[in-house]
Amino acid sequence: MLKKVVLLAIPGVAPFEFGVVCEAFGIDRREHGGPVFDFTIAAVEPGPVRTSMGYDMVIPNGLEAAADADLVCVPAHDVESEVHPAIAAVIQDAAARGAWILSVCSGAFTLAKSGVLSGRSATTHWMHAERLARDFPDIEVDPDVLFVEDGRIITSAGTAAGIDACLHLIRTELGASAANVVARRMVVPPQRAGGQSQYIATAIPASQSDSFAEVTEWMLENLDQELTIDELAHRALMSPRTFARRFKADLGATPGAWLNRQRLLRAQMLLEESGLSLDGVAAESGFGTAAVMRHHFAKTLNTTPAAYRRAFSVRALA
Repeated sequence: MLKKVVLLAIPGVAPFEFGVVCEAFGIDRREHGGPVFDFTIAAVEPGPVRTSMGYDMVIPNGLEAAADADLVCVPAHDVESEVHPAIAAVIQDAAARGAWILSVCSGAFTLAKSGVLSGRSATTHWMHAERLARDFPDIEVDPDVLFVEDGRIITSAGTAAGIDACLHLIRTELGASAANVVARRMVVPPQRAGGQSQYIATAIPASQSDSFAEVTEWMLENLDQELTIDELAHRALMSPRTFARRFKADLGATPGAWLNRQRLLRAQMLLEESGLSLDGVAAESGFGTAAVMRHHFAKTLNTTPAAYRRAFSVRALA
């Protein structure tokens, strides 16, 4: 369970990306039914840490605070800077004991220089992606996604993508309801689309125009029905072939893949918040049968509906 979170204050840190992690994990949201984390900011030496904007932040805690952290976060900073050996040791220790590690934007360079991204997939701000791939050829860099999860290491793209990465981790550890509370307080969508399908397969492609606004809204209202390409194309006033081609170009996924993702999200919500049987959840979310739903849970979330309910059901936690 994700409880203790430590954010590393590194000289030259970017204040916005630093603040993203503070906002996601550092606020007590109990009054709204949200999570509470044991949140600490740590530096190599307690005292002032200069930011990229030229002012200092005074950090009272040393790196010993990260020794038992469930999550170690690395914010954006100057990619030219060297990694302090003590920072590298904290990151390496976190990886060795199986803690989560999350970087925002150029923070991926600190992870790379610390050696924990070797042989893994990762991302960073698109401006730095080519350099990350060039300087660290043993890392598979994907510049077209909001974030990448590889094992228990999450790297995010620039600036606001750090929010998406933080919400993804909260959703993974504590469930969609907890992530939704945090997102609502931050006034951001619980999930955003990346440029391509993400490794962790949690993106919800959003339309880049109004072309499919009405038909996708109708699809969401009728997830429990069998929705064929012919019917959807008819509603969009297109031929089936044109509909399928333009849908994928506009939303970043085929109609079938988009539907399956929405059905999976609906099933997750029902498993968390309702007392429906697994067959009932499958029917309401459009999977038809529990067996089909179980297949999609295993393929996308690497778990079963029953296990998901045990972990995240609001009724079970009450």
